[in-house]
Amino acid sequence: MDLTVNGDLHSLQVDRERSLLSVLRSELDLTGTKYGCGEGNCGACTVLIDGEPAQSCITPVSAAAGRSVTTVEGLAAGDELNPVQQAFIAHSAFQCGYCTPGFIISATALLARNSHPSEAEVRSGLNGNICRCGAYVRIIRAVRSAATAMASPASAREPAE
Repeated sequence: MDLTVNGDLHSLQVDRERSLLSVLRSELDLTGTKYGCGEGNCGACTVLIDGEPAQSCITPVSAAAGRSVTTVEGLAAGDELNPVQQAFIAHSAFQCGYCTPGFIISATALLARNSHPSEAEVRSGLNGNICRCGAYVRIIRAVRSAATAMASPASAREPAE
């Protein structure tokens, strides 16, 4: 089966019903996407499939064949982090960091749909992602900051509050 991940085409010999998460982590060594609940409820395994967030732990790899998959590793341009990744660092929008890749992917999808979300829209857009450490206030602040940075590239280089 052919799988396009982060812009690279991979030809894989895997069970078509195996989870996309398992293939990403074990076959492609893309370990940024995390296993959380295994039931699609916590968001730790979120990836983009054709630009839409999907829980890779419950998505069979066959459902991603012929489509474009983006993991948290695919958001950066070489060593340059994207604005959402930068904002999460600038605002310390994590504690243990286990949920962070899923939040970053979900936030990226949200900002692609809505470039200037209100706090309520951010909360709604991140519904389905769980942070057990409770960094929600910093996560929301980071997403709103990323929206501002994406609207004004010069502000992306300004120091965090």
